[in-house]
Amino acid sequence: MPESTQKKYHIADFSQIEGTSCPCGTARRAFADVPEFPGTLHVTEISEDAELHYHRKLTETYYFLECGEDAKMQLDDEFIPVHAGMSIVIPPGVRHRAIGSMKIINIVFPKFDPEDEWLD
Repeated sequence: MPESTQKKYHIADFSQIEGTSCPCGTARRAFADVPEFPGTLHVTEISEDAELHYHRKLTETYYFLECGEDAKMQLDDEFIPVHAGMSIVIPPGVRHRAIGSMKIINIVFPKFDPEDEWLD
């Protein structure tokens, strides 16, 4: 039986992915072109002035890698203190923004669509 030369895995080196501006700061996005993965994976550096926004279709899961001392998330009208090691699932329709500097992993399902970012 011949060996397959096609790899069955996918690798993302975030140091080689160009950052893209987003309402939160700068996102490096991976796996949008991987059919076997139904979402995308982002490493995002949040700026101090992230904009309040929501998504109509996307569910985001933030995992906080680094956070400034007074970092918070606004989720609708609630303000939640956050720190490294925490995670938050943000379903469609929840208005959200990061307050303070932080670096996160963002797992997005279905695949990220820039047309599904809605600002107030």
